[in-house]
Amino acid sequence: MINLFDFTYCGDYNRQIQNLARMVPEKWSFSDTDDNGILKGYLEHTFKRLYEEQKVWEKKNYAIFNTGLFNYYYQPIYAYFIPNLVPDRQPWFLDGFYTEYYLLKEGITCLPEKACYVENPSDLVFDTKLPVIPQYEHIFGDEENAARLPKEVRDSSMKMQLFDGALKQTKRMLEADYRTAIPQYYNHSIQLLLPICLRHPGKPDLALACMKTSDGSKYLGRTCLTLRMAYHNARLLARVDRSWLMTSVSA
Repeated sequence: MINLFDFTYCGDYNRQIQNLARMVPEKWSFSDTDDNGILKGYLEHTFKRLYEEQKVWEKKNYAIFNTGLFNYYYQPIYAYFIPNLVPDRQPWFLDGFYTEYYLLKEGITCLPEKACYVENPSDLVFDTKLPVIPQYEHIFGDEENAARLPKEVRDSSMKMQLFDGALKQTKRMLEADYRTAIPQYYNHSIQLLLPICLRHPGKPDLALACMKTSDGSKYLGRTCLTLRMAYHNARLLARVDRSWLMTSVSA
């Protein structure tokens, strides 16, 4: 699968990303950084999806794709490329990010659509009537996954009981507001992220990624993600303002 940096030479990529961040009124860095890391991850994963969907248009004199982002006036923003004049390198050079108005002035009247991730909109909504079955063998037994747990939970002989208790609280949160479950796109599928509060009520430590069984009778809690990992995945689909995931950005 081709990635953004195989496709284009970006020049001063940080400057280009800073320009894009100024166009889109959103917090694009985690609280302890100023690197626009969220935006970089978003753009690079969005490109891969668009390339899969054949929505990265390559013409004779330019290439273009729809970033899926909008400026302050809700105008869509496009990534625009010109031919790379350096031989034996990437075919395109990132010229910049522009709205439709600028591109129309340049004579580009037909523009590509944004990435599509969701085939069935009902997949975005958590069904509170269904049980959640965690995959404890992976959550606790996989070394990489277990390392995401708070140390005091990871080292506890009662970690399964602590997790079960946290999951019960999560279910009550979902019953109070089904929108507590935040959709994410991962591995070509839609999953739902649930907050898991292991140490303090109402303060999530992790996100449990859940997916319906093939018969639609249960949710399987397959893995736990750090809040930052979950934020990156969720942001591919939509802004996640005013949600529990925002703690990973503002804390």
